[in-house]
Amino acid sequence: MLYALHELQRSLLSPIVTAATVLKETTNSPLNPLRDLPFVRAVGANSELFTRLMQRYQKPSWDIETVEVDGKTVAVHTEISVDKPFCKLIHFKKNTEIKGPKLLIVAPLSGHFATLLRDTVRTTLADHDVWVTDWVDAKMVPVSNGEFCLENYVDYIKEFICFLAPNLNVMSVCQPTVPVLAAISLLASERNPCSPDSMIMMGGPIDARLSPTAVNQFADEHSHEWFANQMIMRVPQNYPGFSRLVYPGFMQHASFMAMNPDRHLNAHWEFYKHLMQGDQDSAETHRQFYDEYNAVLDMPAEYYLDTVRVVFQDFLLPRGVWDIRDQRVEPGAIKKTALFTIEGELDDISGNGQTEAAQSLCSGVPKTRRKHLLAKGVGHYGIFSGRKFRTIIYPQISKFINQQVRGKKQSA
Repeated sequence: MLYALHELQRSLLSPIVTAATVLKETTNSPLNPLRDLPFVRAVGANSELFTRLMQRYQKPSWDIETVEVDGKTVAVHTEISVDKPFCKLIHFKKNTEIKGPKLLIVAPLSGHFATLLRDTVRTTLADHDVWVTDWVDAKMVPVSNGEFCLENYVDYIKEFICFLAPNLNVMSVCQPTVPVLAAISLLASERNPCSPDSMIMMGGPIDARLSPTAVNQFADEHSHEWFANQMIMRVPQNYPGFSRLVYPGFMQHASFMAMNPDRHLNAHWEFYKHLMQGDQDSAETHRQFYDEYNAVLDMPAEYYLDTVRVVFQDFLLPRGVWDIRDQRVEPGAIKKTALFTIEGELDDISGNGQTEAAQSLCSGVPKTRRKHLLAKGVGHYGIFSGRKFRTIIYPQISKFINQQVRGKKQSA
């Protein structure tokens, strides 16, 4: 019912948002001779702020059309390598013979679209042949495609790894560290030759019992039944996924904002001041960030509830009692896949030690092929995006992957 009311509210506000958009465009138009007057600028600033707070944000585009490879600008285009109901495996194809090691980037299915990793993709693309998991908004998936649970997620990752094998490296960012470690563990237990050469795990809740954050505490303070009763809703009839049970994107967005309300309030106040001052560069930086941040998708209910239970309440992976279709997930079985875990010192989503826990779980990986990095002065998003990612973290990732490539050639 709440989902339907949310859609009704959006529909009722749509004409007002449209009018505010027109007013914003009119006051800011270079053809408007009065646009620099304080009153006119104030009208434009208020109109834009209202529009941005009330409008619907669609899935952003990747906007990666070129990349620098060995000092040369080469064209990039995307193609769908594997098309599944809940995820599309996207390949960023470079128009050059210099591809680099294969890298599968597993994006999080935790509210935002995979485009949140745009900076990650653009940076790694210079030296690697990159594929990304592009998760589908659950409200766009008809119920005829069935349910999607955490076990299905693991199945998808196994399928993608086997599709791209051999000579593959896998990078998981935040939430997918758990299902990715499960997928690689199962491949190792099966002695599947598709096992990747390396796995890079960044800021994820491998063991959410360590250094609990507000996210962990919230899951601990509420029962599984509470999440099922309060967070799960049916998709309204105006979407292809009509009647599918989901954790709605608008509720996730409200949760994101509630985690740091002062930070977001201050950001919008600064944005308003920049508009009033005519500081378009700073205003554009705000627009770009929140265009991405405000674009959210619905998650399948089965997957969301499984994740809450398995990862944040029962801690099945670190306790060594997680079974997927009667097969035990045993990270200790991994022997041929190198491990690099990365954490941010200031991460308020995944606490310090939660990702590093994979180091002890993957006891079968030789210590010479294991590495851990605690990035100083880096928060959650800084682990995979921004200046410190590009200048401090990524160079170590690239070096680690190249070490595995060289080691494999020497042992061949």
